[in-house]
Amino acid sequence: MPKLIVICQSGGKFVAAGNGVLSYSGGEAHALSISRESKFDELKGEMAEMWKYDPNSIIVKYFVPNNNRTLITVSSDKDLQRLLDFHEDSGTVDVYVLTNAEAAANETALTTTSIGKSAKATASRSRAAAASRRRAREEAALGREQEQQVATAELEQAQVMNVGEAATLTAAPGSPLNITPVASIITDGTPAPPRQMRTSTPCALDVIGEQKLQKVWETCVTGLHQQFNNVGEVREAFRRYSLAQGFTIKFKHNDSMRVSAKCKAEGCTWRIYASKLSTTQFFRTKKFIDTHTCGAGTASAAPPHASRKLVATIVKEKLLSTPNFKPKEIAKEIQEEFGIELRYSQAWRGMEAARQELQGSYKESYNLLPWLREKLVETNPGSVVSLNTSDDSTFRRFFVSMHSSIFGFENGCRPLIFLDEMSVRSKYQSELLTATAIDGNDGIFPVAFAVVDTINEENWHWFLEQLKSSLSMSQSITFVSDRQIGLRQSIAMLFQNSYHGFCVQRLSDELLKDLRGPYTQEVVDVLVAHMYDAARASTREGFLKSMDSIKSISPEAWEWILQSEPEHWANHIFVGSRYNHISSGVAESFYSWVPEIQMPIVQFVDTIRQKIMELIYTRKVESEQWVSRATPILEEKLQKEIMKAQSLQVFASQTAENTFDVRDYFGSVNHTVNVELWSCSCRDWRHNGYPCSHAVAVLQGIGRDPYDYCAKYYSTEAFRLTYREPINPVATTNRPVHGGGLVSVLVQPPALRKLSGPPKQRRIRNKGVIKRPLHCSKCKGAGHNRATCHVFS
Repeated sequence: MPKLIVICQSGGKFVAAGNGVLSYSGGEAHALSISRESKFDELKGEMAEMWKYDPNSIIVKYFVPNNNRTLITVSSDKDLQRLLDFHEDSGTVDVYVLTNAEAAANETALTTTSIGKSAKATASRSRAAAASRRRAREEAALGREQEQQVATAELEQAQVMNVGEAATLTAAPGSPLNITPVASIITDGTPAPPRQMRTSTPCALDVIGEQKLQKVWETCVTGLHQQFNNVGEVREAFRRYSLAQGFTIKFKHNDSMRVSAKCKAEGCTWRIYASKLSTTQFFRTKKFIDTHTCGAGTASAAPPHASRKLVATIVKEKLLSTPNFKPKEIAKEIQEEFGIELRYSQAWRGMEAARQELQGSYKESYNLLPWLREKLVETNPGSVVSLNTSDDSTFRRFFVSMHSSIFGFENGCRPLIFLDEMSVRSKYQSELLTATAIDGNDGIFPVAFAVVDTINEENWHWFLEQLKSSLSMSQSITFVSDRQIGLRQSIAMLFQNSYHGFCVQRLSDELLKDLRGPYTQEVVDVLVAHMYDAARASTREGFLKSMDSIKSISPEAWEWILQSEPEHWANHIFVGSRYNHISSGVAESFYSWVPEIQMPIVQFVDTIRQKIMELIYTRKVESEQWVSRATPILEEKLQKEIMKAQSLQVFASQTAENTFDVRDYFGSVNHTVNVELWSCSCRDWRHNGYPCSHAVAVLQGIGRDPYDYCAKYYSTEAFRLTYREPINPVATTNRPVHGGGLVSVLVQPPALRKLSGPPKQRRIRNKGVIKRPLHCSKCKGAGHNRATCHVFS
């Protein structure tokens, strides 16, 4: 990578604004360069030599991008690499060097109340100090979660950014902070002049949630000598400022070296000009006339013109907090906040432009799939990630199974996988295939997923091939899926000794689709309920009873169900182990956001990874609070069986050892329990994985603990093993850019998604009004009618 220029500063002062943002002025600066090969001790030695400091007494800190409230400490080579990750795209970075004494003095200054101030000022500083301590605690909590590989999207960024010791420096507004700044990076190697820290920072996203956009954007332009990181930041700040102030700007000069804008109103004197600093990428305002002669900013002033770029500027901030905003909702908020009225089409186009700015091009995103594949495997060793394209490099499918998911399934989950599919909201043809398991607390556990261009047998076979290569277990697996997706041969071929169960929910949907006759909704609901009862029935008698009920309502439905191969979905004859889960749609709650949000494929895949990461971390933390040997769901279910067992009588068999007869007190129900075989004639023990009430009565009668006869997957130990391995974040700061020579493999997107419904008919309008000619019914003449006829008048 190219070298990063570090501007090392010392001797200045920090001043905290009312919102906690730090600005810097004064001091002196020196520049040096670093690269991936640089070592921290060597860098610290150079910095110490600049100001004649003892290398062992200095502390190196820097700001993360878009956050001038938190200083991050660099104390090792790893921390230095993280600094490069954050700032390599900007080319420069500001670093601050403090001695131990100065750091202690600053910390004291931030938390100590000055003597002699008024009571109001004292209270203000106390609140600021409390806020500082609260933020410090929050930072510390984030640091602890980072060490545990936390799984929230926000925490993922913290894992990348808060690498070293993080200290939040805040103070009462206007109070100086005398610290020794370390490094500010420029490209010419000359000391940077005294300046304020990026005063465009008040526009940063970290304060958007605290105030309305309009209030925040009013501070995007602060005056002369304001510094910006690049030309894009200049343009964005000018647009936001004009929006907040209620006028429209027109760019006069707008290139890579200078940006000048004026108020669009005829004859208005408002002007602003910013240009690039020599040999750097920074921009600074050189001219600013903040006076309007057009009435802008007054109550009578007209709202700004709603151009697409202007709408995109507003929408971009709102989409960050609410990605699934609808155009109508966007238009309503913009009207309320800025007084700008938008048509639906304007809001929609603005949202599309904002999404492309935030997420990048949908088409170019496919070029990043090879990079994402390498990064996922690099950051999470043991993961299986596959990319498949056609001969012309057109995308076909992308498979992901994280190491954490593989380990959790093989070591803590039941050998049960649910296969499902759903459509992905995208401009290109995209579908999602999922493989999901169930943990010991009956919670969903994502094992693998794939984005494919279409749903067909070939793609499902490829998906199962990748899944097979991911798993090393030799145990038989039970699959539950839709019987119509052509998986029978693939499952039998790839997973020997496995079992294939049909999803009863999809079967009932098929039944209702094929069922003919004038059935009311109430009758249909009864048919479906009986079908579910037949599926769950543990015995042949229970199955036949439910089927008889169906036959009495609809012989056609009864015949259809008998032809649907009950051996693949009815409990009493299905040979696999479904643990009484009969529907493949268990993962719908986890993937429920998929049809609602549209995003490029790389971001889509990484969003799923983030959500799995969050799920694993959250459940890991929850299980640490459990004190029982079994999961909460098993505790609840087993307690119900224990209560039922109190009304049962147990009789030891006279003919077979470890075999018992169990009856109720009326003697009307009789079941046989074999303790050694973990079986009961009711078959619920086998289907559920924990003792039924009959087995509980026997076990308690012979002095044994029912918990010892539950499947191992229900234990707290197995649950914790399921979520033991964390998913590591994927840093995106070094993401390659297409066109810059960094993307060697090109992946073309699949075909555009076809719009549903009939094609729109183009309406051809007449060029003129064509009148129907008049005909007379009396004389049969033309040009007049019966009322105006003169022939027979």
